[in-house]
Amino acid sequence: MAPPVFDGENYQAWTVKMTAFMEGCDLWEAVEEDYEEALLPNNPTMAQIKLHKENKTMGDRFWVPLSPTIFIRIMRLESAKNIWDYLKEEYEGDEKIRGMKVLNLLREFERLQMEERETVKEFADRLVEIAKTNRVLGTNMKDDRLVEKILVSAQEQRSMMRRQGIAEE
Repeated sequence: MAPPVFDGENYQAWTVKMTAFMEGCDLWEAVEEDYEEALLPNNPTMAQIKLHKENKTMGDRFWVPLSPTIFIRIMRLESAKNIWDYLKEEYEGDEKIRGMKVLNLLREFERLQMEERETVKEFADRLVEIAKTNRVLGTNMKDDRLVEKILVSAQEQRSMMRRQGIAEE
């Protein structure tokens, strides 16, 4: 299973996926514990060598799912925890920034209108995408609000088509 790639978009969704991926691969402790690679003792056993190699690659695997643009920005960081913290600070922002993102999404949701040649499903998919992003940011947009917006928009579209003589009565 390949890790989810982060390209600078949808940080919140990526963190959920990446956390699950890392936990599933027993790699999460590299982020949680700010793992520091220990030196091998003199005359190490095979078990110690194997553990050392696994621990060494644990943090390195974190870099794989980053786009080249993001990788260039984090390649100077030395641990998976430092990378995780940097990405969180850079892309999640503080409460004020998240609040502004939520407000912008709500405004976009309210202004969104069904396009002339758009199907109800296509329009609903656009609305659901906004609602999902809002939920990831911590705001719950109720399903009945989505249904209401779809129904009202479909009715407005039908009325407009009637006025233009496109739809049947």
